[in-house]
Amino acid sequence: QVQLVESGGGLVQAGGSLRLSCAASGRTFNIYTMGWFRQAPGKEREFVAATSRSGGSTYYADSVKGRFTISRDNAKNTVYLQMNSLQPEDTAVYYCAARVSSFSSVSRDRVSGYPYWGQGTQVTVSS
Repeated sequence: QVQLVESGGGLVQAGGSLRLSCAASGRTFNIYTMGWFRQAPGKEREFVAATSRSGGSTYYADSVKGRFTISRDNAKNTVYLQMNSLQPEDTAVYYCAARVSSFSSVSRDRVSGYPYWGQGTQVTVSS
């Protein structure tokens, strides 16, 4: 079992940047594929980005490609989401998620593909 705690959310103006962090505890961090998801009010939770166990492979939703960067530091048991050029439509609660399954599995961008979740951190982008 792994426990996940997100931090770094907040209020930012459109065009600004934020970096989210997700600290993991429990079993060995580098066995997990890690993902970021978000959920806006009244909407379903959606995939944002994922990274492989080593951090060598990444995958992004089209809506954030070129603006967001996922990375991880296995020595610190932490995964990050650098968010640049933020827009009001990026406003959501952002969740960190973990899975033991391979990064290359087709479920890497699905909520159902991740059994472990953090509590979320709010990101609000003002226009």
